[in-house]
Formats: sequence, C-alpha cells, structure tokens
Amino acid sequence: MRFRTKVTIPFSNAPISHKDRILMMGSCFAENMAAPLLKSGFQIDVNPFGVIYNPFSLASGIRDLIMCKKYTISDLFEHQGLYHSFSHHSRFSDVSEETCLENINSRIQYSSDFLEKTTIFIITFGTAYTYTLLSNGKIVTNCHKLPDNCFRRERLSVEDIVAQWDQLIQAIRGKNPKVKLIFTVSPIRHWKDGAHENQLSKAILLLSIEELIRQNEGCYYFPAYELVLDELRDYRFYTEDMLHPAPVAIDYIWECFSETFFNEHTKQLISEWQNIQQALDHKPFNPNSQEYQDFLSKTKKRLNDFCSKNPEFGNYFANK
Repeated sequence: MRFRTKVTIPFSNAPISHKDRILMMGSCFAENMAAPLLKSGFQIDVNPFGVIYNPFSLASGIRDLIMCKKYTISDLFEHQGLYHSFSHHSRFSDVSEETCLENINSRIQYSSDFLEKTTIFIITFGTAYTYTLLSNGKIVTNCHKLPDNCFRRERLSVEDIVAQWDQLIQAIRGKNPKVKLIFTVSPIRHWKDGAHENQLSKAILLLSIEELIRQNEGCYYFPAYELVLDELRDYRFYTEDMLHPAPVAIDYIWECFSETFFNEHTKQLISEWQNIQQALDHKPFNPNSQEYQDFLSKTKKRLNDFCSKNPEFGNYFANK
C-alpha cells in the first residue's frame, strides 16, 4: 500500500561537484539549503544582501553585483536609531552610517568577485508580492518596520517577471558566460498574504520560472515547493508556526537535492569529508592528554591525505 504521492525528479543536466563555486540568493529557504552544502565541503556564497523574497528585488541585487555597485550615504536612511538600506536585510543595519556602508560595500565586492567565477547559481523565489516606497516609487527589499502607509503593496505578473529576468539572465551571462542557473520556489507559505493569495503568488512564480527555462539555455528547476506540498503534506513537517518547513522536511529536501545533482563520486566525497569534519569538531575531556594528541595527529594525516587526493578542496580551505 502507498500512502503518499512521490515526486519523481530525474538526475539533473546541471550536476554539482566540489569543483563548482555556488552562489545562492533568495528567500530564507536558500539559507536552509546553503547550510548542508557548506557542511558538505562546497564553496558557496549565500545571500549577499540578506534574505530577498520577490523576483524584482532579487534582480536588482544581482544587477548591483554585476556592476559592483558602491553604496553611499544617500542610499541609507535612519529609522529608530539605526541606519538601513531598503535593498538589504536588517543584518546590515547599524547605529553608524560608516559601519553600515562598510558592511554593505565589502559584501558586494566579495560577491561580485565570486559571481565572476560562479559555475552554479541557485535562485529561490519566495513571493510575487512587492512593496513600493511611495516617496520614490521604488520596490524595496525590506520595509524595516516602517509604517504600512509608506508603501504600496502589489502583485507581479508572469509577464513582469519574465521580461525582467530575460534581460537579467543575459546580463549575468555577460559577466559569466559559463554559469548555470537553478531556480526553485520556496515552500515557505506567506500566510500574511492570505491563503488564496499565497497560492496565486506561488503559481505566478512557478509559471514564470517555466517560461524562463523554456526561453533560456542553461536554466533548470528543482521542485522544492512540490516536495513539501505533495510528498510532505502533513503539519508534522512544519515548525510551530505551521508555515516554515521543519528540520526533518529540510533534511528530506536536501536528500532529494543530493540525489538530483550529485553523482556517486561526489556523494562519496561528502561522506568522507563529513567524517573528517566530525573528527575536527571533536571536543576532548582532556586536550593535553597523549591520547588526544595522537588523535589530532591521525586526523591531520587523514585531512592531508584527503586533500592530496581531492585537490578541489584546496579552494574550500583557501576561502576559510
């Protein structure tokens, strides 16, 4: 007897190995997937602007990376004692204008350089709804808790998204012709939009990605949204807010991601690396004991042997 529908995902035409450099941008689900990638020894850069939910703000951020934009004081505003950027998550906000700008610009510089060498770009759309700042008519990435009457809420159309991203994909390829783009739709439900409106939003995102893949070579889709909605259709797979996937759901999506993008050699490397990483993270009862010193020596040899056999990990350690 079968008690669930299985989402069948063929092995991808964009396989991922430890030789790849992976840039990830989008909703907090992008960060959920970045964590196991990092733990598995991959070279990644995730969300250089912080969490971004809508496709237009994502496109704006990527254009900033392409141009390596340098933000100035005129790009900031002060609210409740902190300086913010409407293009960035609050993790960049600070009581000091200078510190805020330094955090923003150093991150853009790093990620702009990373984009030039990126081979896999994973993009996660979260919602088709946007917030436009009434004072200047620009779509913001983060409202930073300003009053609702400062913004106009709108829903993007499939045509809006496709037109914006068709041009953007060409711009990305102008900076890095070899990059492959993997799109996903976040399974996180935006319940504040309303039940029906959330479904409409997700449908717009799915249709937009389908059209972008049809029109552009080197673009692919991973069905994270479908895995949660179809295979894991039970509230035990959600956190207490009943909106975000629970850790067990994220682990399952990661398992499906691995089966879709990793060949057997890559999976074997992940297993070996995680065993070494576990040894490196070991906390001894007595760090001065001879037993622990012998353990460190053996672990160091394992690490050196592993890196000698797998030179692609050299870049991973170089970025540490």
